[in-house]
Amino acid sequence: MLNKLLMHPATKPVVFLLCLLPFARLAFGAFTDGLGANPAEFLIRATGDWTLRFICIVLAVTPLRVIAKLNALARLRRMLGLFAYFYVVLHLLCYSWFDMGFEWGEIAKDIAKRPFILVGFSAFVLLTPLAATSFNRAIKAMGAKRWQLLHKLVYGIAGLGLLHFFWMRAGKNNFAEVFVYAAIIGVLLAWRVWNFARKRQARPAVAVRGSEKPLRTG
Repeated sequence: MLNKLLMHPATKPVVFLLCLLPFARLAFGAFTDGLGANPAEFLIRATGDWTLRFICIVLAVTPLRVIAKLNALARLRRMLGLFAYFYVVLHLLCYSWFDMGFEWGEIAKDIAKRPFILVGFSAFVLLTPLAATSFNRAIKAMGAKRWQLLHKLVYGIAGLGLLHFFWMRAGKNNFAEVFVYAAIIGVLLAWRVWNFARKRQARPAVAVRGSEKPLRTG
């Protein structure tokens, strides 16, 4: 039933609009002075939060697909990944504009000087080739194995994003949300390790059964 719903032609447009809702809310708040006393800080923090949330959502696709047998979820993964990149670009633009006034020299110095900025920028740099190669032509040009290997960078990106978030919240000694994201990412990555180990254990058993030949009689 859910697979049929996910395969419906309207599913992708609906998910696309849902993914745009945070942006629409932020844009509306910016134009109506509804982002609090420090709208620049609110925009920087909110776009960063939504980047991390979308990374968590992307990482959740495969476990949900396997556990719940929702194979149709795979068709949404590319869109969700591109929205993670969309929000990280907004995050970087907000920082570059509101914090640094597009002073590129000062931005470069700030990245080199502050570790949490460097970690966040590194995550953006690593996410860029994933977004650039998320299309079918790139998969054909690279080959499936190399493409899959490249896109495993998302695990490191999730770790860098979490570290960036941790250091940002450390200044205010506010770690509650950090622990929530750490738990979510930890569970999603632990599932992958478990699933990989389970598949490796199953392979020898399959090979042994395949090598067993029935005895000929008569």
